[in-house]
Amino acid sequence: MYVKRYLEDTILRLSRSFPVVLVTGARQVGKTTLLQHLGRAQDPPRNYVSLDELGPQLAANEDPALFLQRYPPPLVVDEVQHAPQLLAALKPVVDKSGAMGDYWLSGSQQFPLMREVSESLAGRVGIVELGGLSQAEEAGVERAELPFRPDRAGDARAGPRTLLPLFERLLRGSFPRFVRPDPPPIDAFYGAYLATYVERDVRSMLSVSNLAAFRRFLRLAAARVGQLLNYSDLARDAGVAPSTAREWLHILEATYQVYLLRPYFENVGKRQIKTPKLYFRDPGLAAYLTHWTSAETAAAGAMAGPLFECYVIAEILKSYQHRGREAPIFFYRTKERQEVDVLIAEDGKLFPLEIKLKATPTRADLRGIRALQRTGAPLGPGAVLCLTQEPYPLATDVDALPASAIA
Repeated sequence: MYVKRYLEDTILRLSRSFPVVLVTGARQVGKTTLLQHLGRAQDPPRNYVSLDELGPQLAANEDPALFLQRYPPPLVVDEVQHAPQLLAALKPVVDKSGAMGDYWLSGSQQFPLMREVSESLAGRVGIVELGGLSQAEEAGVERAELPFRPDRAGDARAGPRTLLPLFERLLRGSFPRFVRPDPPPIDAFYGAYLATYVERDVRSMLSVSNLAAFRRFLRLAAARVGQLLNYSDLARDAGVAPSTAREWLHILEATYQVYLLRPYFENVGKRQIKTPKLYFRDPGLAAYLTHWTSAETAAAGAMAGPLFECYVIAEILKSYQHRGREAPIFFYRTKERQEVDVLIAEDGKLFPLEIKLKATPTRADLRGIRALQRTGAPLGPGAVLCLTQEPYPLATDVDALPASAIA
């Protein structure tokens, strides 16, 4: 069963402006399915080759120019990070052709791949990122032109609206495999996913002897979802050096497993925290790594709030990324612990968001927003994202919104 992805329109639009389109994202979020689906609908249908397969991978690395002759455009090249030389070989080909949209590429490693792209295909490639299924995509909500913001909240039916259904979705995560008619057991899927991720992606970036320690580090990172990132504490608990902890976090970020939410400290005083907060891009993976096995226990457990926060952050990220935009999101926190969970920085304003695992937030939940307001920062309308069934005003400038409204 194919689920329509919001990124489809952006890929087709970029194909009219760039000779190459690159779709990045973690393994198994649906990059291959999306590009094959769009490619089959074109006339002529696109050729397809995967560099996850050893034969094409060797051919692309040994003689990339011959590889491009063997696989003519229009072409989809999957997992292009396995043959970085191919990007340099593409440059003269697309310059000579002048045709737009001839090559669609996918890749699962952010920083190494982006470096090769910027060196070889600058100005010739449109780049987008695909995450897992958003709650709105899964619900079949029609794509709005603009991403989520408190003043343009989406259809409140986009996702689960009550506690246990929300945690059921949170635990199974956002990988498309779970919406097929024969979804796998959650534990079996994530166990296999981690084995593949560690063996293929991490092994290519890390010495083999460290893989077991890396798995332990990954579990410790998941236990810190929603917390300020403290490399020293994480390194101590993992039994590695702080420099190693930084390197491994970099790998998790480069392979789209974690997201570091940066603090906003431009023109709002001098006593803000400048340390990022750690989130997993797929809350189901974070829940699996921290051993939550049912919606009932997770919703009542010590990590219920952080996991809900992780879910909301991931949905906001996808709302922007699946429209081909970088998510302009930050958090605000002072050394006195006055905090706003999320700031959307757009159009010269900061749109504040609090994330609360409750059905009826009150004005007491606006303390962080009011503290930010006192700094004189230019604020737009705000919201408390929660489990309310219907939106309602908390103040003239802040509404309570269901998390299901993120679309």
